[in-house]
Amino acid sequence: MSTTNYYDTFIQVAEDCPVQHAATPPERPSPTVARLQFELLRAEPYAMTSDDLLFVVHARRKDIPEQDRDQARTAFFARSQACLRASPLPQRYGWGIHHDAEGRIALVASGTEDYRRFAEDEDLAQVRAMRSSRR
Repeated sequence: MSTTNYYDTFIQVAEDCPVQHAATPPERPSPTVARLQFELLRAEPYAMTSDDLLFVVHARRKDIPEQDRDQARTAFFARSQACLRASPLPQRYGWGIHHDAEGRIALVASGTEDYRRFAEDEDLAQVRAMRSSRR
């Protein structure tokens, strides 16, 4: 089983992120990946790992019943999955993602003192979200 988890890492916003300060993903009749990730992480910071978040979002979007989720999770991670560096939150909406020593994650709004502190923390691995464009 592959994993998307990072440890003691800060994912900074993408170099080509179009916003200067973190923005809330818009609500839509059918929630987007960005909106679901945002709601889950804002409701319970440091409660989930990257793997947990990606699978819960997948399960909700596919309407996988609770009783089928263990088997579905195994199948989901049997294939390689994109990590949160590819999430729209740090790519488009200006949210950094902090991974603690146990791999649990929380959002950090760009343009804030917390974001600056995490981005300058030499004890954390620093990675950028993937660019949206190829330029």
